[in-house]
Amino acid sequence: MYLGLNWQSAIMTWSDKHIKWLDDTGANGVTLCGKVVPIYRFNYVESDDKVMSAWAYHFRNHYCEDSTIDSLRAGYKISRKDYLLDKKFPAKKPADKSEKTGPATRSGDFAEILVADYISVKLKYWVPRVRYEFKVNRNTSEHGADVMGMKFNQNKSSPKDELLVFEVKATLSGSKKVNRLQDAINHSDKDRLRVGESLNAVRQRLQLKNRHVEADYILRFQSPKDDPYVMKYGAAAVITDSAFDSELIAACDTKLHKNRHKLQLCVINGADMMKLVHNLYERAADEA
Repeated sequence: MYLGLNWQSAIMTWSDKHIKWLDDTGANGVTLCGKVVPIYRFNYVESDDKVMSAWAYHFRNHYCEDSTIDSLRAGYKISRKDYLLDKKFPAKKPADKSEKTGPATRSGDFAEILVADYISVKLKYWVPRVRYEFKVNRNTSEHGADVMGMKFNQNKSSPKDELLVFEVKATLSGSKKVNRLQDAINHSDKDRLRVGESLNAVRQRLQLKNRHVEADYILRFQSPKDDPYVMKYGAAAVITDSAFDSELIAACDTKLHKNRHKLQLCVINGADMMKLVHNLYERAADEA
């Protein structure tokens, strides 16, 4: 089924000015297998209140739309800020010494949303945004494909329509050099097995939110044998400066990825990224 909808109108319903801080350094890496890796420098400016506020609004609404906060917090009798920080956002600090999933989930969620914004703005895909607000445990990551982007023919279903599935890994604190891009490449190879389940979950969530037009976009990609399209894959690493190592990027290898010829890579790095993450969550709650 294809409805011939103007999908491009759904790409941008939020301010994209924070993505203008994402600078193409021109210093692309080259992997062991010869793939070129675009390396973006995230030169964010936290003192720019206007851009940060618009970003915080966009970020907050991934977890809880502003229009629903009051009804959802009613039973707790707490402020919007406390509801977001205590019930919706991953925790800033672990509940006890053995609990580390809250901060790690913050890191992972932030990286996924940033890459989703990159795919929307830089690559011009429509990216459904329903991954985080239906979590049962706010301190764990969601299963399934991390980020999915879609492109459609304007007038009718076409074999040139595209589904892009990105795997995202992050190291936003510490100084240990870890090859997160290779981790993303390895995990991306599993996306071909779970894309159907991920599409089904996205469509169900869109329907639950009464976003039926967007839910129908998903239909186009659920029967690839009957209605073929272009399937693409991506692997991205978001890395803070202290953990960034260009030699590890050069050591990456995609030869074991079953769809390596359809795989695109991306690295984003910036300074003090985990500090930025915590500040963004705090601003998102403060301004609710």
